[in-house]
Amino acid sequence: MSSPQPCYHCGLPVPAGSRFQARILGETRELCCPGCQAVSEAIVAGGLESYYRHRSDSAVNPQSLPKVLPDELALYDREDVQQPFVQQQGELSETCLLIEGISCAACGWLIEKHLRALPGVAEASLNLSNQRLQLRWADSQLPLSQLLKELRKIGYAGHPWQADEASARLAEENRRSMRQIGVAGLLWLQVMMAAMATWPEFNVDLSPELDKILRWTSLFLTTPIVFYCCGQFFRGALRDLRTRHLTMDVSVSLAIGGAYVAGIWSTVTGVGELYFDAVGMFALFLLAGRYLERRARERTAAATAQLVNLLPASCLRLDEHGHSQRILLRELQLGDHVLVPPGAQLPADGRILSGTSSIDESLLTGEYLPLARSTGDAVTAGTLNVEGPLTIEVEALGAETRLSAIVRLLERAQADKPRLAEVADRVAQWFLLLVLGAAAVVGLIWWQIDAQRAFWIVLSLLVATCPCALALATPTALTTATGSLHKLGLLLTRGHVLEGLQQIDTVIFDKTGTLTEGRLTLNAIQPLGELDSDACLALAAALEHGSEHPIARAFGHCERGAEQILSTPGQGLEGLVDGRRLRIGQATFVSALSGQGVPAIPGDHGQWLLLGDERGPLAWFVLDDRLRADAGELLDACRARGWQLLLLSGDSSPMVGEVARQLGISDARAGLTPDAKLAVLKQLHQDGHRVLMLGDGVNDVPVLAGADISVAMGSATDLAKTSADAVLLSNRLGSLVQAFAMSRRTRRIIVQNLAWACLYNGLVLPFAALGWITPLWAAFGMSVSSLLVVLNALRLARVRP
Repeated sequence: MSSPQPCYHCGLPVPAGSRFQARILGETRELCCPGCQAVSEAIVAGGLESYYRHRSDSAVNPQSLPKVLPDELALYDREDVQQPFVQQQGELSETCLLIEGISCAACGWLIEKHLRALPGVAEASLNLSNQRLQLRWADSQLPLSQLLKELRKIGYAGHPWQADEASARLAEENRRSMRQIGVAGLLWLQVMMAAMATWPEFNVDLSPELDKILRWTSLFLTTPIVFYCCGQFFRGALRDLRTRHLTMDVSVSLAIGGAYVAGIWSTVTGVGELYFDAVGMFALFLLAGRYLERRARERTAAATAQLVNLLPASCLRLDEHGHSQRILLRELQLGDHVLVPPGAQLPADGRILSGTSSIDESLLTGEYLPLARSTGDAVTAGTLNVEGPLTIEVEALGAETRLSAIVRLLERAQADKPRLAEVADRVAQWFLLLVLGAAAVVGLIWWQIDAQRAFWIVLSLLVATCPCALALATPTALTTATGSLHKLGLLLTRGHVLEGLQQIDTVIFDKTGTLTEGRLTLNAIQPLGELDSDACLALAAALEHGSEHPIARAFGHCERGAEQILSTPGQGLEGLVDGRRLRIGQATFVSALSGQGVPAIPGDHGQWLLLGDERGPLAWFVLDDRLRADAGELLDACRARGWQLLLLSGDSSPMVGEVARQLGISDARAGLTPDAKLAVLKQLHQDGHRVLMLGDGVNDVPVLAGADISVAMGSATDLAKTSADAVLLSNRLGSLVQAFAMSRRTRRIIVQNLAWACLYNGLVLPFAALGWITPLWAAFGMSVSSLLVVLNALRLARVRP
């Protein structure tokens, strides 16, 4: 069988029988959809079909771009809406747009050519690296909404680009850091040359006047380094002294301030070495180390910030007469009534005032099928209205919505320090106290031996033993590892996970939705009476109609529903269908309705449900839930570490044993209540085990909360995610395997960093106290030590999703 022909525009397969074509470059080309046809015809009509000659990759399918409504585009023509991102330059307007759908350099050529040909456009320049389009145009001739429509006409989506306050602040901090590093590096090179000329080894034939000029030049060049580049260290030291908390800022400030003051005295008196070059080197390497650490934190923050960009840009607000008006989301207020048409996302948490529909809540709850919602039901911001129009009353906005819960989880993770980091902080503080005490003692001793050298030896001691590397060793590694795991789809919500994985010896798995996909399918029907398979399926579907249990989805949609539905948790359902009392569920539960014996289950594979009425059983239904493709990989990784494996499931069907058999789990327990699962966990703790729990349902919450480390699936309920220490956003169990390896690498790198920092500081202390190390070499050694620690930690950023 031949493979389908690819679409000439986007490269996707052309469906059999497709009649979408366009004449491009002199030939009739096959296209996959009306979207590609419209885009390609617009490109050809605009005289831009050379795009197809120059492109190196297929274009993005226009139907995969985010949909936008005409009245939503019209919002961008309002002055108050344009105010944050449009600037006026005389008669021209200027803005920056973020472009979606770019696949290669030819896309940039196409966008620029098409827009520049429009009347009123003075400039259109696209930066391919960040996909931002700089536009200058006459708004009086061409409204912004028309520019956005023209972009969509050729297959691209444009959005106003505007950095939020946090991003702008981070960008400004980065620019300031780079300026400080640049100033410190440039001036340090000049200071070093001037200072070296005054050294005894180089000052042959140096006149006293020139020596004085060089000293004052060094002072002049070092002053901006101290007050501009190193101001943050002095401010941090003052803050720490006020709170009576010693950090490396105190040590750094003493070293830099002491060397600077000593240099001033040497410059004024003309006696002694300057060591301004030591100040410059110290500042440069220290600033570089802090910049690398900040960038590692930023990568983590940037990746997680994308998770909250899920709300619609606008919504339809209803006035007192029931008329709708499209407004921006920021204009919405508590108590407003909002119309949500089918296919639109809900802009806020609220309650349905009128309408009946299905809501896709997979974003928050992991329920992959839409759930029925009607008048009086609560709905959540960011979820999708699937079927009918709804009118909702706004009850929560912004940070108060459930959608903001993930942000709070991230903040909790960032504020939570693992034990190893706390130990490193305490060691750094005690080491700093030791260094300050040693500096005072060494200074007194050298004052008695050689008063002229005493100050310089104390200064060398403070600089060489500054615990910068010790303070950076753990947080830099943890920050980098957290960001790398997020790229793999594992979101850490508490700080002890990476360290705690090394102590785990037992893993508890839930079955449905964790080791399996959680999507039950109906495999077979075996009638037991006079009714055929179709009739039995119709009765079962009527019973399951309206049920939110995952089993109900396997029976499909049914127009009619049963009456007097009674649900018995863990057993099944009972109800009336056309006056006939029926039960479906566990065999003992169903057989009790008729008083007959329990029929034997015909097979061992799958989950068997019995349907019966008051006269006896009617049919067996075989349901199946597929194992996740990477479940075996995860269990193999656990066994390779010697961990004990347990399968604890609330499901009492033979499927539990079948899953355990397929995965080679010897200890599998079925039909457990949440209390029973928790009792197993407590017993494991009493036996001294360290437990990792992996689950996704509400019944797993007690065990997730009580386990040493807990991981919730990305499809888990909100409550499960909140109770867990990490969330597997990707739902790929293979990410956990990579997390195990990342945990081991992180601990190894932290140990390496701490060992190096302690070794360096321990060795350099006696040498500095004996006067064998000058302040210049002390600054060089300390700076290189800190940089090595940061660069070693950044190795954790090398991951492949």
